[in-house]
Amino acid sequence: MPSSNDPEAARRPFVLLPSSTTGPLRAVAKRVGIALLLLFAVVAVVYADRDGYRDTGGGGRLSLLDAFYYATVTVSTTGYGDITPVGDAARFVNIVFITPVRVLFLIVLVGTTLEVLAERTREDWRKSRWRARVRDHIVVAGYGTKGRSAIKTLLNTGVDRGSIVVVDPDPRVVAEAAEAGFVSIVGDATRSSVLRQAAVQRAREIVVASARDDTAVLITLTARQLNPRAGIQASVRESENVPLLRQSGADRVVTSSEAAGRLLGMSSSQPSVSQVIEDLLDQGSGLDLVAREARPDEVGGPLGAVRQPALAVVRDGRTLPFDHPECTNIEPGDRLIVVRSSPRLRGEPEDGGGEGGDSEDGDSEDGGGKGASAASER
Repeated sequence: MPSSNDPEAARRPFVLLPSSTTGPLRAVAKRVGIALLLLFAVVAVVYADRDGYRDTGGGGRLSLLDAFYYATVTVSTTGYGDITPVGDAARFVNIVFITPVRVLFLIVLVGTTLEVLAERTREDWRKSRWRARVRDHIVVAGYGTKGRSAIKTLLNTGVDRGSIVVVDPDPRVVAEAAEAGFVSIVGDATRSSVLRQAAVQRAREIVVASARDDTAVLITLTARQLNPRAGIQASVRESENVPLLRQSGADRVVTSSEAAGRLLGMSSSQPSVSQVIEDLLDQGSGLDLVAREARPDEVGGPLGAVRQPALAVVRDGRTLPFDHPECTNIEPGDRLIVVRSSPRLRGEPEDGGGEGGDSEDGDSEDGGGKGASAASER
């Protein structure tokens, strides 16, 4: 993995697939340690029974260096024959201990090479297979505070962890994302080659969570060029940059600094309202805002007759508030923005039926329809 101080790191994008396997360097170091332990074990056994060995070179009693020499040439199967076991105990030790150690030593050395080659081949095969199969996924450009919060919300709304791809220029951040179970790309998301590594041309949604507004504009431009159909959700710090993001191809733009300021102001004047808004933003913790299809028994009736609190109707790409004159009759194909309480808040099991089950269905429908609604608005 390139260093985060390497200026060329962003120009050499590579894919990190989530995996729990041991790295090649650690595997090699572990096997080298095992080999050294085996070697020292043989040295200790030979030196302890050094009177049972004879040096044909006339060196007399074996020294510690002779024991190391004999252990080295024996376990490596070199076997010069200048030091030989002559005593019964030494020969017995060679049969029951040194010979199995020699076999195990060879297995360790050969296994290291095979494991490294097999691991590299397996990783290349996994990447090729992933690139061939990935589609309709969500690309998150930026794994900072905003990116992680966006991913947390996506997971809470039922999005599969395997359908999220993270792109970030910091190798350490990308390593954290890979450990969390996400396919991750090291590279600058403003470059089309990096976004192609994330298969952005086949993505369903693109979340731009960059820390800089100018970077967010470039990422949006590049992503829209590669994928004209995907929904792009972008975040900026300053509201004056919102028109730039929309002109660049973003479907929705969130102003992070002003949104935080509005919540701070509301917390000062109406703390209870601010608490409810924060609860609504945190999916799965209490009150949740979800979009779902209008049920057959609700079609033809007013929005106020819906069992769950309904705030708006999405119709033909337009969002109508609950008091809009057109909301007096719900039409087939309408999507309702409703408020529901999470199963934990109601004291029900997470997979409980009834109203909670309907809401979960609504969540899954919203995930599938967001890209289509964004495309219709464009």
